[in-house]
Amino acid sequence: MEMSVIIHPVSFIRALSLALELTSTGLSQHHCRTAIIANKIGRHIGLPDSDQQTLTYAALLHDLGAAANWEEKHDLTHFAAGPNIHLHAEKGYELLNGSPQLGVLANPIRYHHYRFDGNNPKPLAGEDIPLLARIIFLADRIEILIREDMHIFDLREGILKIIEDESNRCFDPLLVKAFHELSVSESFWLDLVNTSFHNRFFQTLGFYGKMSFDADDMLHIAEIFAAVVDKTSCYTAVHSRITAEVSAYLAHLRGYSEEEVKLIRLAGLLHDLGKLAVPNSILDKPGPLTEKEFALVKQHPYYTLRILEQIDKFGLITYWASQHHEKLDCSGYPFALTAGSIRLGSRIISVADIFSALLETRPYRAGMTLEQVSNVMTGMVHDNKLDAGLVNDLLAHADEAYALIWPLLSSQGKPNP
Repeated sequence: MEMSVIIHPVSFIRALSLALELTSTGLSQHHCRTAIIANKIGRHIGLPDSDQQTLTYAALLHDLGAAANWEEKHDLTHFAAGPNIHLHAEKGYELLNGSPQLGVLANPIRYHHYRFDGNNPKPLAGEDIPLLARIIFLADRIEILIREDMHIFDLREGILKIIEDESNRCFDPLLVKAFHELSVSESFWLDLVNTSFHNRFFQTLGFYGKMSFDADDMLHIAEIFAAVVDKTSCYTAVHSRITAEVSAYLAHLRGYSEEEVKLIRLAGLLHDLGKLAVPNSILDKPGPLTEKEFALVKQHPYYTLRILEQIDKFGLITYWASQHHEKLDCSGYPFALTAGSIRLGSRIISVADIFSALLETRPYRAGMTLEQVSNVMTGMVHDNKLDAGLVNDLLAHADEAYALIWPLLSSQGKPNP
């Protein structure tokens, strides 16, 4: 099985933006609609294509810094910016700054809640605030005012008035003028609430630039998103990265090529993307979960699938990542697959995920020793939960695998056995 994946950036960024839309009850449309509004304003004022691409991608990822914190995400749904509104923007900047692929998005995201009048954490005002950040701020606040229980035409006049009232205080008056000019068209508003237009919008983004992402590019970006996912709980601060390391090690033992090992590592980094749909209070709960709480946890591989299937040419990577809680005896979730339907790559991620989780401290137990981990995983093989060959491979090389991940574990206080 020789594999090589080259994709257009918009395919990957669209999927990662979708991860930021996750809620406990499904998906919101905030990032997508903000990107559409920003894109329309950018085109209206004549941004060159390179800036338009940066603007749109930054809008799609603008709340990256709040993705792991449910309290921050909730605060962002209110039009009036609270005193901590800039924290998530700074976190987003820190996550992206220096990235060879997405570093250009860092500054627009950092300043996307900066007020035009200068009442900001840093002494920036007016046109000193990056233009792309000013556009995203306006687009973001317009989107916040859209309500699902009212027709968009019934909201139009109210949104226009609120934005006009904040012109020259929160918002650049020239951008507010552009918004007013766009708002005359009914299609501007209908595009925002028409999901079929959303799909067409992403198709048009494919025309921006000639750049493609290869496996190394995607690994760099996946590291960023793995860090975001792992921050959903202080107990999982390095879990995705450890799972990726162990997965790659197992794939290497099984004779996978260098390129295939990269793709297994990529699946390991992204396997828990769907956890952004699980509230922090559940992930950090020290006692047993209720049936309702566990049901919310069980949805996360489903959302991993739905997010990653948006990426062209991901194919097997999507299945490897999203099937990591399936079991050979058909007792897994959320797809209840039979053993014959679970791919080898999925089995690798599953074994690596469990090995990693058992070593890590959880709110309801301390991290296990290698001997305890071996006993638990051997029992799971006996109960026909895990692939016997993969578990045997891993446990036969447990010391070597542990040495690979110990730098990550030690950062969380795990001793060297």
